[in-house]
Amino acid sequence: MPESSEHFDLVVVGTGSGNSVLTPDFDDWRVALIERDVFGGTCLNRGCIPSKMFVYAADMAHQAGHTGHLGVDSTLNGVRWPEIVDRVFGRIDPIAQGGEDYRHSLDNVTVFNGDARFVGHKMLEVNGRQITGSHIVLAAGARPFIPPIPGLADVPYHTSDTVMRLESLPERMVILGGGYIAAELGHVFDAMGASVTIVNRSERLLRAEDEDVSVAFTEIVSQRMDCALGSPITGVSQTGSQITVETEARDVTGDVLLVATGRVPNGEQLGVTISGVELDDDGYVVNDEYLRTGVDGVWALGDICHAAQLKHTANEDTRAVAHNIAHPDDLRVPDHSGIPHAVFAYPQVAAVGATEQALHAEGRPYVKAVRPYQDTAYGWAMEDTTSFAKVLADPETRLLLGAHIIGPQAPTLIQQLIQGFQFGLTVDEMARGQLYIHPALTEVVEQALLEL
Repeated sequence: MPESSEHFDLVVVGTGSGNSVLTPDFDDWRVALIERDVFGGTCLNRGCIPSKMFVYAADMAHQAGHTGHLGVDSTLNGVRWPEIVDRVFGRIDPIAQGGEDYRHSLDNVTVFNGDARFVGHKMLEVNGRQITGSHIVLAAGARPFIPPIPGLADVPYHTSDTVMRLESLPERMVILGGGYIAAELGHVFDAMGASVTIVNRSERLLRAEDEDVSVAFTEIVSQRMDCALGSPITGVSQTGSQITVETEARDVTGDVLLVATGRVPNGEQLGVTISGVELDDDGYVVNDEYLRTGVDGVWALGDICHAAQLKHTANEDTRAVAHNIAHPDDLRVPDHSGIPHAVFAYPQVAAVGATEQALHAEGRPYVKAVRPYQDTAYGWAMEDTTSFAKVLADPETRLLLGAHIIGPQAPTLIQQLIQGFQFGLTVDEMARGQLYIHPALTEVVEQALLEL
């Protein structure tokens, strides 16, 4: 055991959004940054950014061969998977290294590369060294959830942390899960030429989305890929190089297995309860509206403390925590109202606010409108027959309660609805208080709002 501890004014555990806590307010503070993996966190290294670089290439690949209905004959001549991997990580890896090198260069910052764990009140141990902090920020994020499936631990499998660095494209891939990670990576590998089977215990994919969107997405993807849905997994086994996933309905075999069954927060791994920090039933760090935990001077932000697990919410948390530590007499509350999100699969999905099923369960009155892309001039030009925009509003106040879009450009089209939701515009103001460019695809949003 170490003989003594080293004290810092500020300790930040995790260098994803946590790295951005170090604003100029802390230039004169003695700071410790702790990272057990690659600098930059999940989003930069194995999440949002690399996955979307793969998705963009997959979009291009998928569109080839799917243009005949427009009178355009196209084919996919091939995919150079190793070059795609090199392009993605050849850009990302230097950014991560550069970020770490920069922090090492600062006189007031000490970087600890290793696993941290609480060993006492506001005391962490990392690499055999004990450190304490007047303020400690828990920004250690989340990790892939590995379900307790019989036989899974005995076979090689990938998660989103590792699958994007495969050296070669698999011939057959089996994906466990039906959420956004399974949807996005299923699109990537299917478009690149792998034969993909998605195995999901629920009968629908993207079940957390608005039900109309989830149903439509499931139908579209099921026409494109093999989907084994609505059947519990009973076991996993391996014969030679082939991995078999056994379900109550049928067995599915592939040469690569991807486990994409969700993510769990890392608070328990840090041993936060040893310092008095509480975890809820799902393992998330408990904090208040200012992101303070129950231990004075200990803060939590991002995936470790709430289930949204989105980079833009973590960034919002970071801004609030940095301000609140530096300005204790002027505390700010991060804005998590109607947290928007998107799924960059094919088709794309985007949403803000409540789903229809949530409003129904709450017993809250609402009016709704659903407009297909094909009702607009641009959607007509695209020959799109499956995409739509759905809006939900309060019948009395006329405020937007929720919006859901499935189809091309959905994450972009949703932004004006996010703005209206955020700034309290009525659906009538959003529909009639501005000009919509004709014949842009944004007219599908205009038409949905007008229908209300």
